Order: sequence, then structure tokens, then C-alpha cells
Amino acid sequence: MTTPEAGTEAPEVSDEVSNLCKQLLRTAKSPRARAAVQALAEERTILEVPAVRRALVVDTSRGAKANFEGLSGLQYGLGLDEQQRTFLGLVLSMVGIGITALASVEDLDERRLPIILRAILRLAGNDTIAVGTRL
Repeated sequence: MTTPEAGTEAPEVSDEVSNLCKQLLRTAKSPRARAAVQALAEERTILEVPAVRRALVVDTSRGAKANFEGLSGLQYGLGLDEQQRTFLGLVLSMVGIGITALASVEDLDERRLPIILRAILRLAGNDTIAVGTRL
């Protein structure tokens, strides 16, 4: 049996996370929850952590659902790196959990910052402002 190279994931984990993201989006009821789930789906690496999935996902009669309260106070015990914790803190603040200063966006890398910016726009109900590289 071969193991995946460092930095790559097993195909079954990738498929599992993709399916989970779709299901969590289907079952997200509020605009806040949808924006938060979409941000986590786009960021992806956080949902690939088994401890995060165990804390976040609950089974309901409609299928898996994001229970953001399950992550409350656990950010440091999930095995996330600093970038992931910062991102998760911002996402949790979108659904009203925890206190994460908006200034923490300065700690995000170039991949995660646009994801959070798009999530904030979704939360505001704005789909006309583009987020990307300025020419």
C-alpha cells in the first residue's frame, strides 16, 4: 500500500469532503450559516481535518448539518495551524460564535483572504462586488 505524498490527500478523503460540503450547504438554514459553510468549503483544508468534522457535523433526519456551536472553544484542540485557526475564528464570528477581531484578516494568506472577503459579501447580501487581484 502506498501513502499519499506530503501535501496531497487521499482521493477518498477529497470525495468525502466534497460530498460533505454539498450536504452542509443544502442543510444550512440561515444566510449566516450558508456564508460560513461556503467559506469552509472554499478553504477546504479545515474540513479535511477529522477532528473538525467530528466537532462540526451532526446527523439529522435531513442528513449531515453544520453545528457551529460544536466548534466553540475548541479551535486550539483541533490540530489546526495558526492560519487555519484564524480563518475558523472569522468564520465562527460570522455565525455569532466567539469574539474574533476583524483586524485578524491581516494574518490571513493570499489564498484565504479572498475567501473571507467573498463570505463577508455573501453575508451582506452583495453579489456585485468582485474580489480578486487589482490590475
